[in-house]
Amino acid sequence: DDSLASLVIAQLLFLQSESNKKPIHMYINSPGGSVTSGLAIYDTMQYVLTPVCTWCVGQAASMGSLLLAAGAPGMRHALPNARIMVHQPSGGARGQATDIAIQAEEILQLKRQINGLYAKHTGQPLPVIEAAMERDRYLSPVEAQEFGLLDQVLVHPPPRGEDEPRLGPEEP
Repeated sequence: DDSLASLVIAQLLFLQSESNKKPIHMYINSPGGSVTSGLAIYDTMQYVLTPVCTWCVGQAASMGSLLLAAGAPGMRHALPNARIMVHQPSGGARGQATDIAIQAEEILQLKRQINGLYAKHTGQPLPVIEAAMERDRYLSPVEAQEFGLLDQVLVHPPPRGEDEPRLGPEEP
């Protein structure tokens, strides 16, 4: 949703203006949404100088999973019962044949672009990303960590005065 994306972008920019050293914490519980709105948030996350710490609480599906992966390295988290889902972009086309062809090329371009972003943030080779994105792929937090979408599965917050949260077991 464009209005929600605009609000998130404004908050990221405001929080950076308050302090460009203190991390911004972004809590994600999203079934996904508009690719262009998600990419606008993504671009802002990459633009701000402040590290963006991402937290999956509930679900990070579709564009939500890309935003989770786009957090600062070492600062991408999920709670133990969260679900993460990746897939290729979807869309519908109507109109004249030429218009449908234009829309199809646009969604294929977005697919290539998004696959490249997942490869960048997960460290996976592009062919692995392309295969994973062909259909809905649901991941547990541990599976998402192994895939490179996140860095830590958290069980408890850090005690006051400590920066590092306590990690959960490697297997749920």
